[in-house]
Amino acid sequence: MSDTGYQLIAIIIYMAAMLIIGYYSFRRTSNLTDYMLGGRSLGPAVTALSAGAADMSGWLLMGLPGAIYVSGLVEAWIAVGLTAGAYLNWLLVAPRLRAYSQVSNDSITIPSYLENRLKDTSRSLRIVSGIIILIFFTFYVSSGMVAGGIFFKSSFGLDYHTGLLIVSAVVIAYTLFGGFLAVSYTDFVQGIIMFLALILVPVIGIFYVGGFGGAAESIRAVDPSHLSMLEGASVLGVLSAVAWGLGYFGQPHIIVRFMAINSVKETKQARRIGMGWMILSILGALATGLIGIAYYQQNATASLTDPEAVFIDLGQIIFHPFIAGIMLAAVLAAIMSTISSQLIVTSSALIEDLYKIVSKKESSDKKYVTLGRMAVLVVSLIAMFLAWEQSKSILDLVAYAYAWAGFGAAFGPIILLSLFWRKLTTWGALSGMVVGAITVVIWGNNEYLTGLMYEIVPGFILCLILAVVVSLMTYRKNTEIEREFDATIELLNEEK
Repeated sequence: MSDTGYQLIAIIIYMAAMLIIGYYSFRRTSNLTDYMLGGRSLGPAVTALSAGAADMSGWLLMGLPGAIYVSGLVEAWIAVGLTAGAYLNWLLVAPRLRAYSQVSNDSITIPSYLENRLKDTSRSLRIVSGIIILIFFTFYVSSGMVAGGIFFKSSFGLDYHTGLLIVSAVVIAYTLFGGFLAVSYTDFVQGIIMFLALILVPVIGIFYVGGFGGAAESIRAVDPSHLSMLEGASVLGVLSAVAWGLGYFGQPHIIVRFMAINSVKETKQARRIGMGWMILSILGALATGLIGIAYYQQNATASLTDPEAVFIDLGQIIFHPFIAGIMLAAVLAAIMSTISSQLIVTSSALIEDLYKIVSKKESSDKKYVTLGRMAVLVVSLIAMFLAWEQSKSILDLVAYAYAWAGFGAAFGPIILLSLFWRKLTTWGALSGMVVGAITVVIWGNNEYLTGLMYEIVPGFILCLILAVVVSLMTYRKNTEIEREFDATIELLNEEK
């Protein structure tokens, strides 16, 4: 059997496993809370790895190693910022959001939590936040589908559109039928595959380049600055890269996992598992990029046409074709885990936060679940249309389509204030959210400004300032808000 044949078998086994998990989750989904939040039944390991897999996308296995391969360790500042941001997200947001979303009318989406937390009777906060989720996530899902098409094109020589359709069909199938449980369980498995792949490639690869000494010598031969995080770095550049970590507080597809965990107490164990997974995976990605530099310096006849494929190429060089196929499945897992997580959150926003308000009448859970599945399909088709024309690299799509920055700036400060500050008001949250999102779009469309600073920084700061100022101007004491805030603190203390 050819190498490609072995690799295709590994990919087919992986995809079949995802569909089986989707079917299993379908059998366990009976109502809207199950479909959109898994019945708040996730254990700490599933919560941690599903959040990590949903977060990292193809950037971890392709974008980051590729950036290190081209520019060296100076590109690692983004990883530093993301690690710090993820830790603070687990520490500050996870336990409080799990408790507060339960206390405040058992909220199952971020927009419904904000509405219930702030007692917004106008429904405007829920509508605006639902629309922001819908717009940004449609582009985010589209970027994941582009990555899927590129994956099959570079790995198997398939037509870009064929790869796009294959990835989209499998993700849509298990997300549409299995809902949040399918997304979480598949993300858990995908997280394990990604972790093992990112550990194995550099651990085995180091022997191919003569150990640590041989690797360092070869990297210095290419460019000594590749081993430095400071060479070629500017203060603004480092701050801009580290600022990626601010985005975590406002990513609905990540923080919704905190709402779904079984109990507040389990968030501590989930944090330890999640951060361990993330740190080791990022170190593996950094090491993969560096080993790639050393390998191709030592093997002049070998060539790497696409730096973002360095992980894929090294896996094919180092391992038996079937194991190399599992490495390819890891890349696919990173891409698909993020797409599915974003699809289910977008579906939730459409049905729970927009449709219910527009329809103004209650329907059965069975109907809402059906509508949720239809929403997954509609959003997927729109994202596929946007992805049909391949454009930009994976890292560019995530950064400059404004999705990460948009969510971080629009929701991040509002989520933090809602959890830690009693005086946040509906108008404060609305004004901050809108200004944060608009700032990201305007800043991100100006080449001079984006070159100066990543757009999440001004967006986050303006959102925070405006939310505080407007809240102080419009604050009126609400006994129900005070009661829920105190009840949340009490629940947190009980489950410490």
